[in-house]
Amino acid sequence: MPRTDVLGEELQRQRDVLKLVGATLKAAEIPFALAGGYAVWTRGGPESTHDVDFVLPQECVEDAVRALVLNGMDPVAAPEDWLVKVGRDTVVVDLIHRLPTGPVDDDLLARCTDLPVDSVTMPVMSATDLLISRMLALSEHACDLSPILGSARALREQIDWRLVRQEAKRSPFAQTAIGLLDALAIMEGSSIGGDDA
Repeated sequence: MPRTDVLGEELQRQRDVLKLVGATLKAAEIPFALAGGYAVWTRGGPESTHDVDFVLPQECVEDAVRALVLNGMDPVAAPEDWLVKVGRDTVVVDLIHRLPTGPVDDDLLARCTDLPVDSVTMPVMSATDLLISRMLALSEHACDLSPILGSARALREQIDWRLVRQEAKRSPFAQTAIGLLDALAIMEGSSIGGDDA
């Protein structure tokens, strides 16, 4: 009996739903950007095996959910107050309106880049904003540094390290992540911030 590639099938479902959400939000003229692991993947990092994340201003959330439900998505309960969720085909999509850096606003969206995401062009969060958001989300109860290390190494040339170092001062956990990145860079004989280090 042939082996079924369950992970491959799930990743394809995630990409299909990602494209559906991006195309729907574009057609509805709702300001948004791809975020999270799939934004890292689009910019050259490893593919996300978790869920699909988008950012949008809070005042656009209701319109976004309405448009997505009309296009085949289902509302999903979310206990958090900084996002809403929709889903389809076992894939959950987070529609995030507040990041650890603050509310999603015009400035953050202006720093995004339109990039092709598996055949659909859409705005994608900047590498700098992605890394800062991940670092500032670290806490006593959520302190897994591996996604941050992977993102930083994959996207290092796209990151404004001066800004990352400045924002990292807001959190001891983010400062620890920067210290670990510096140590790894020294071990590899490179740097993560060039003259900004």
